[in-house]
Amino acid sequence: MNQPSNHRAAFCRRTRREFLWQSGAGFGAAALSSMLATDGFFNQSATAADLSLRSPLAAKPPHFAPKAKSVIFLFMYGGPSHIDTFDYKPDMVGMDGKTVDVKTFGRGGHRTGGRIVEPRWKFHQHGESGKWVSTLFPNVAKHVDDIAFIHSLTADSPIHGSAMLMMNSGKILSGSPAIGSWLNYGLGTTNENLPGFVVMLDPTGGPISGAKNWSSGYMPATYQGTVFRSEGAPILDLAPPSEMPAAVQRRLIDSIQRANQEHLASRIGNDDLMSRIASYELAYKMQTSAPEAVDLAGEDAATLEMYGINQDRTRDFGKRCLLARRLVQRGVRFVQLYSGGAHNDDNWDAHGDLEKNHNHHAGNTDQPIAALLADLKRTGLLDETLVVWGGEFGRQPTAEYATGSGRDHNAYGFTMWMAGGGIKGGTSYGTTDELGAAAVENPLHVKNLHATILHLMGLDPNHLSYFYNGLDQKLVGVEPIQPIKEIMA
Repeated sequence: MNQPSNHRAAFCRRTRREFLWQSGAGFGAAALSSMLATDGFFNQSATAADLSLRSPLAAKPPHFAPKAKSVIFLFMYGGPSHIDTFDYKPDMVGMDGKTVDVKTFGRGGHRTGGRIVEPRWKFHQHGESGKWVSTLFPNVAKHVDDIAFIHSLTADSPIHGSAMLMMNSGKILSGSPAIGSWLNYGLGTTNENLPGFVVMLDPTGGPISGAKNWSSGYMPATYQGTVFRSEGAPILDLAPPSEMPAAVQRRLIDSIQRANQEHLASRIGNDDLMSRIASYELAYKMQTSAPEAVDLAGEDAATLEMYGINQDRTRDFGKRCLLARRLVQRGVRFVQLYSGGAHNDDNWDAHGDLEKNHNHHAGNTDQPIAALLADLKRTGLLDETLVVWGGEFGRQPTAEYATGSGRDHNAYGFTMWMAGGGIKGGTSYGTTDELGAAAVENPLHVKNLHATILHLMGLDPNHLSYFYNGLDQKLVGVEPIQPIKEIMA
């Protein structure tokens, strides 16, 4: 007797919309329909239906006039030491071996003191700006007047996996789209024969967390990064079977696409289905476009020499830097190059012998990076290509172990730099303390870096959103974040 009837239980489960519809005999819905028609809702719905049949990577208008059209992110995986590269700390000279009280937090946890490891390389001033750069980067140092150095970045984690995810996606947990995915979602691509987001890994392997660093997260898979190889076929399993004529393959794909479009017609707005349809056509087009894009046969000998492709030490990173130039030249929106792979001294994670580690990795990358900047400038691409350099965090001023020069991770203050589209060259912004332990003047978060990249690409970081799980998700998070206007031209 106390249990509600089935009818009453069903009524309790009705939504407010259903209640208003039934209690008003439909008059409320009729009024709503009239209002929506007046506002042009139904015309917009028809337009949306038409647009949904287009490729998800079709070019879209920016929020405002962009300064850059493409991004090349040079990711120094493992965490390069800012105080040994671009953050000059003269007060540390002569302090080697002294014990100091300084709060640090790395993979070893929180510490309140340690033994100073003073910079192991000399610093010299360069360019009209007089920027101090260590002897680790003699070639990059020639381009300081085109570079803006950010010396006061901070991150939320000193652990590689979560710090990598934050630098790439704005979150310390996996499952969110990478910044390259956000750019392709917001802008699309101007070349639908190539992926809009390309990743090129170090020959020693990929970074910790792997593909999560270039995942599209909760967005359609169309926006995820595509891994390109610098040797052999650019993409594994891209070429069709040798026994299948091109005409037959084209007819087969056309047949599949017709069936897919018919299936989509009654499922307008199904992002996953749209992405699958687009992927068939993109894969077909890439069979000819991708090999051409990575074919360096047309590059002259002087260009190959400039990038260091003729030298064993710089060949791999030099080739990938040159490929990055060729890809942005062909309209690829976001290209990410990793220096460092396996989780040991094959990357910049200098816990043991700092000098051996950084001499190796800087030696592999200095000439190619300088060549990329020079090449972009001579071809007129630097004005529209944003180049970003840095790792997931910096390193501490103190030694990690009782002996040796190795440094632990430092997310309290570190350096990254940007050059190219929309950047005010020859500038430095923010500072760390006299030991480089923490940001003290104009501290910034990784989110400010992301906001700057989006802004320069013509996207408002606080309005670029993707509706997921009941929320308007954003790369920069919930709170409003400002780009670093002080480094913009």
